[in-house]
Amino acid sequence: MNDASAVPPRQRLTKAERHVQLLDAARDLIRTAGTDDFTLGRLADHAGVTKPLVYDHFGDRSGVLAELYREFELRQRETLAAALHDAPADLAAVATIIAGAYIDCCLAEGRELADVVAALEGSATLRQLRHEAEQAYLESCRRALEPLAGAPDAAGLLALVGAGDALARRALDGSISAQEARAALTRVVHAVTAQTSPHTEEDTV
Repeated sequence: MNDASAVPPRQRLTKAERHVQLLDAARDLIRTAGTDDFTLGRLADHAGVTKPLVYDHFGDRSGVLAELYREFELRQRETLAAALHDAPADLAAVATIIAGAYIDCCLAEGRELADVVAALEGSATLRQLRHEAEQAYLESCRRALEPLAGAPDAAGLLALVGAGDALARRALDGSISAQEARAALTRVVHAVTAQTSPHTEEDTV
């Protein structure tokens, strides 16, 4: 009897399973080599598949980066929603939750996220994708903060993203601790809401 006949044939992945595998391989490749030399050809080699298969899934390099960013953006919003689900109606608590969720999600993604975000700036389409994702995230923040402190200023809310990204990068490279990053971003949230008041002095005159 041939022992080889007892070995089951290799199971082929479904298209959806292959897509997940390729995104995992892309994330791993970016983690180790960055995005500067990231190509679909290198992704195919890294994943052990043919280049036509990778092109069939993503179309081009921007397609891969866009999907990686969409995955992060979805996880970020889901993380925030879950953290806010049972939050007390207290501004200090909600500010801490928003800041902690942002920093923790960025740290969970690792350095490859910063590389993907930087690469997004090289394409008008991808810049628009990031803009839309940021607006959706900040809308979630606004809905959480408005009942407690009035409607936050739209420009002020943008500070959360800029500060959050900068603090997460410093936490990733070890310049500051994750705790320091969360605390600093919490102060930014408080600063944004401090500019908001349901009544101004003019209203009371």
